[in-house]
Amino acid sequence: MTALKATTASKPRRAATLIALAAGAALALTGCSAGQISQTADQVAAVNGNSADVGKIALRDVRILLPQSAEYDNAKGGKALLAFSAINLGEHQSDTLVSIEAPDLGAVQIDGKVELGPQSTVVAGEAAGAGDSHADPAHSDDAHGAPVAEAPADEVADPAADPLKIEITGLQQDVTAGLTYPVRFNFKENGTVLVNVPVDAGVELERAVTDKSRSGEGGGGGGH
Repeated sequence: MTALKATTASKPRRAATLIALAAGAALALTGCSAGQISQTADQVAAVNGNSADVGKIALRDVRILLPQSAEYDNAKGGKALLAFSAINLGEHQSDTLVSIEAPDLGAVQIDGKVELGPQSTVVAGEAAGAGDSHADPAHSDDAHGAPVAEAPADEVADPAADPLKIEITGLQQDVTAGLTYPVRFNFKENGTVLVNVPVDAGVELERAVTDKSRSGEGGGGGGH
């Protein structure tokens, strides 16, 4: 009888010991992570722009570009370049981008008619190399000095290779990085959507954020 009582009494002690060990392990893990920087804390999005959906139309990476040339200065009275990708997710119905409005900024001019066929994408922005003063597509040469002929327009398969030019002209205020500006997209079939459009962070700012994040990795840790 005495042995049975001893065995029964030992069970609460054993449970208390297990709880104490678990609590100690939790504290040890917390101590190991103290001072370390999370790998996701300073991560930035893969794109600089905003996104929105209206009906079957998906707008992605909507942003105002930083000035790439003297033509665009983003200052009051000047003009800015709007960039985005518009995807028609519908399988049967085409749509048309009728207009874009930016009442707080200025008039939006669309270069040409914007048709979105079923399952197709339209890209607006600035052509690659447009801001490079050394790039001249009409007189480009290959590695041997021979001129390289440009591909005909109807053979350009990638919409980003020949983007639309959409300008916001007569800016009513300076367009400043770090702020967002309301822009309204009007589609004939899928309706209207308002997007708060940021200014493109640009390559230099992205690099600065990435470098800052990398410099903090592993810093302050206790080597656990």
